[in-house]
Formats: sequence, C-alpha cells, structure tokens
Amino acid sequence: MATDLAVTTLPAHVTSFLTSNPRYATIATINPDGSPHQIVIWYLLRGDEIIVNSRHGRRWPSNIRRDPRANLAVYEGEDAVTIECEVARAYEGEEAQADISEMARRYDTPEVAQREIARYRTERRLSFVLRPTRVHVHGDPS
Repeated sequence: MATDLAVTTLPAHVTSFLTSNPRYATIATINPDGSPHQIVIWYLLRGDEIIVNSRHGRRWPSNIRRDPRANLAVYEGEDAVTIECEVARAYEGEEAQADISEMARRYDTPEVAQREIARYRTERRLSFVLRPTRVHVHGDPS
C-alpha cells in the first residue's frame, strides 16, 4: 500500500520509522545540468525537520545550495518512506560539528564514533535543515 501526503508535520508512524533504528537515507539532489545526483547519508530527525551534514566540497551540498530542493528515501525491506524536502536553513561551524558528532554516536560503535569525531573536527562541515513538504509511504513502515 502506498500513500502520498502533503505535510507540514510528519505522521507519528513515519517519525517512528525514521528514528527507531539508525537507518541510512539516500538523498537526491539536482546537478547543474538537470540530471539527478544520489548519495547515501546519515541523518537526524529533530521534530519534523531532518538534519543532514557534509564535508565542504562534495557535490550534493553544492547542488542543494544552488537548488534548495531534495528528496530523501529511507527504507528497510519492503517498507519505505520517501520525503520531498526544501532547505529551511544551512549552517556550519560548531553547530555543524555537533550534528556530525551526534550522527557518529548514532550510527557507529562508541570506539569508532570517537575516532571519527576526531577526524571530523579537522574538516570544514556544514549542516542543512530540511523541511518535509510531501511524504510518500510504501508498505507498512512503523
């Protein structure tokens, strides 16, 4: 069963699916020539906003700065949520470093997270706050 919802807030079952396990997301952005670009990323959910983070110099952050639309897909087996988003804000510095540190602790073991956080501190990081505009639910994610 698939449903398609225009949203300003995420339904409870979607929030549960996005936060219950540290699942990866695929983010799709638009290249300058109009072609799609997709990459697997970590994310955080804060309320109804999705936080994504990257090192400067990667393609998808350049794309999203030029065209503030993105699509995220999160799935497990046949259950999936795809979310059309727009950038609400972007930031870097200590706030972005705090985001990637929180993500590392969510996705990695404590030992690996500490090692990775030390490496991230040497990088120029930026975060984007994505506001969902439409949610597509496939299967029975909860």
